[in-house]
Amino acid sequence: MGFFDIFKKKTTNEETVPAPVTVEQQQAEEAELQREQEELTVGLEKTKVGFFSKLARAVAGRTTIDADVLDELEEVLITSDVGVETTVKIIERIEARVARDKYMNAGELQQLLREEIVSLMDEAHATEGNFGLDAKEGEPYVVMVVGVNGAGKTTTIGKLAAQLKKADKKVWIGAADTFRAAAIDQLQVWADRAGATMIRQEMGSDPASVAYDTLQSAKANGADVVLIDTAGRLHNKIGLMNELTKIRNVMGKVIPNAPHEVMLVLDGSTGQNAFEQARQFTQATQVTSLAITKLDGTAKGGVVIGISDQFHIPVRYIGIGEGVDQLRIFNRRDFINALFGDAKN
Repeated sequence: MGFFDIFKKKTTNEETVPAPVTVEQQQAEEAELQREQEELTVGLEKTKVGFFSKLARAVAGRTTIDADVLDELEEVLITSDVGVETTVKIIERIEARVARDKYMNAGELQQLLREEIVSLMDEAHATEGNFGLDAKEGEPYVVMVVGVNGAGKTTTIGKLAAQLKKADKKVWIGAADTFRAAAIDQLQVWADRAGATMIRQEMGSDPASVAYDTLQSAKANGADVVLIDTAGRLHNKIGLMNELTKIRNVMGKVIPNAPHEVMLVLDGSTGQNAFEQARQFTQATQVTSLAITKLDGTAKGGVVIGISDQFHIPVRYIGIGEGVDQLRIFNRRDFINALFGDAKN
């Protein structure tokens, strides 16, 4: 079972011929896709306005893409939280394009920038087809969720559980962040709301013990997906590394190769701090996917581009609002379309 299979509706083993799609169904699907794209565009509006107002000022009155324009573009990208290393890559690529094509005017800069960002994100997600490990048929798909307190970790787990339940999946949640009573109680609220089964112990319990009990229960009861919450912060990186390693080792004793996915939740509104969080957690454990939250309330959406490029870890979800359905499976083409408009790329 691969990652996206967990969202598919359950089916019987009998082979069935799919019913033909009616015109009305096709129109409804197209309308839903359009609604989702419009919602994504609204969610990224602050980033789009901030970015393109800076870009417009950078090229105002310019007729060619020269060194001055590129210097201005570099500043635009860095101040939009794309990150220094990714910005340098983009500038170098644009320089090469301008040198190769001999003459390009400033009016073409937006399309050129779009193409290079799409190219970078394609490269960053090149391994997504081999994402994580495959779960054996009949065994729960285990996701360990990590991230600092306040990044939206608990909310992301709750929204993901709700979406999985909507897809007819049996979901178990393990409250392994036992350092904060509030975290356990908040997770219980989300589990109840989603209709998921939550395994918890008292505050201060061994987190690995909670993870173990959760997987044992999930396996015995035929769960489809297990979401394990973890502590957002320990005293130092070594402590964090040891704790996460212990949890992983214990889970692997119940279900071989578990966890199948380690998802790092980052707060997109923190901009460059999100880069540092990603760096710390990728050093502490093997992170295989990212969820970037709170993009609707910030102009720092450029962080998605930079983090994708720098860590080469697939962005799986983005949060663009408070609603359960506003935790979205990330589609980089839709993301770029929301930023740059609907022109084809």
